Amino acid sequence: MTKTILVVGGAGYIGSHMVLALKDAGYDVVVFDNLSQGHADAVSGARLVVGDLRAPEEIDRCFAERSFNLVMHFAALAYVGESVVKPELYYQNNVLGTLNLLAAMRRYGVEKFVFSSTCATYGEPARLPIAEDHPQQPINPYGRSKLMVEQVLRDYGHAYGLRSISLRYFNAAGCDAKGRAGERHDPETHLVPLALAEALRVKNGGDPEGTRLEVFGDDFATQDGSCVRDYIHVSDLCHAHLLAAARLLNGAVDEGNPAEFYNLANGNGFSVLDVIRTCEAVSGLPIRYRMVPRRAGDPAVLVGDATLAGKNLGWERQYTDLPSIVQTAWKWMSGAPAGQPDERDAHEVKP
Repeated sequence: MTKTILVVGGAGYIGSHMVLALKDAGYDVVVFDNLSQGHADAVSGARLVVGDLRAPEEIDRCFAERSFNLVMHFAALAYVGESVVKPELYYQNNVLGTLNLLAAMRRYGVEKFVFSSTCATYGEPARLPIAEDHPQQPINPYGRSKLMVEQVLRDYGHAYGLRSISLRYFNAAGCDAKGRAGERHDPETHLVPLALAEALRVKNGGDPEGTRLEVFGDDFATQDGSCVRDYIHVSDLCHAHLLAAARLLNGAVDEGNPAEFYNLANGNGFSVLDVIRTCEAVSGLPIRYRMVPRRAGDPAVLVGDATLAGKNLGWERQYTDLPSIVQTAWKWMSGAPAGQPDERDAHEVKP
């Protein structure tokens, strides 16, 4: 019998790619999204229920329509800088909104949950690469809001029988290799689309020297002075969610450890300037940038260790090099023909 998955935040960047992955794997999919960050045309034909996690009655309306075997939650606000100046907004949406969602799940008897968490729960790295046993000391309200939910999931697991898997992302990048979904943030803050947007500006006749691309700091203790980050292809993230869903639906998460936590990381670091140079090579266009002072709280290096996800979930990254990740983003942004499906996108995880 086909399993039905509720994807909360399924009209956003990662959520819309998740909808595709679930449908490709044979699941029935319903999306719940307030469309503040997402797009109604991004749900790939799935049933879309427009609603807000801060409104319990709107969540109930969604659960009353269908029965769900599992819920995936992507509907967090995720701008670190904004979280510092608007913490109430982040605690209302990310924490209270999740509590409302979990309450509805309890009312309707849904006991399996996959949570989109973040490496921001770790804060400043004490050691590299960062594994799941690294101290969690977030340095901004965004990271703290995610860590609060992680603790809620532990408590709800022991008290109410909720079974959950939280996946701590590093830097999501890239787009669906078949050209079916892309990255459309407003405002855009991710480096790869910002660099490629600069390439498109030049392609359309813009002066390369009039760049709008900023690099925050060239004085870090790294090979080229710019920050080093860990980039994961969005389809690899979605593959991990499929594996997490299968683990929950198969009953592999038990009452002894009802809440599991896994890093999703590449394990390789790429500097900001590495990314810009790769975007130049992939696009074939010059990409200039302006060097500006570093941002407060930016660690020099953030690289994750995803060994545990490989061991327990069977997760393997299909996109391990930066050019292949950037190529899929350029295909989407430049409107290039999708071409033949990329065999690396053909993960087989069935319900």
